[in-house]
Amino acid sequence: MAKVYASAVIPAPAGAVWEVIRDFNALPKWTPFVAESRIEQNTASDKVGCVRNFRLKNGGRIRERLLALSDYEMSCTYAILESPMGVENYLATLRLIPVTESDHTFAEWSAEFDAAPEREDALVDDIGRNVFAAGLSALKTRFAR
Repeated sequence: MAKVYASAVIPAPAGAVWEVIRDFNALPKWTPFVAESRIEQNTASDKVGCVRNFRLKNGGRIRERLLALSDYEMSCTYAILESPMGVENYLATLRLIPVTESDHTFAEWSAEFDAAPEREDALVDDIGRNVFAAGLSALKTRFAR
């Protein structure tokens, strides 16, 4: 099983960052790689079980199911249902932790998945750099203004 992990310190209070990422349908608002997103069957975007269907700016389409959402822990966990990446059993969590000394946010994004052995290293690098790190960097930029 492949594992991906990225983290960053975002220059804003955790509650403010959580307001941005809590909406499971908000990827186009804060990531640089998602062109459009919708929640299937008009389900609320914070309802566990809802499915987001989004198009990447490179044209790829991904469907993900929200498995857990905790306002108390400021975390969400989701699974990929369909993706052009060639991953299976993909489970990811995005979590925010307050940095009390500076009123900033420690954000961590992790995933585990299965993939063909010959593709595993490339997928770990791609997801880690072009999804997780890029998304966290976009959040840092958004709040640094």
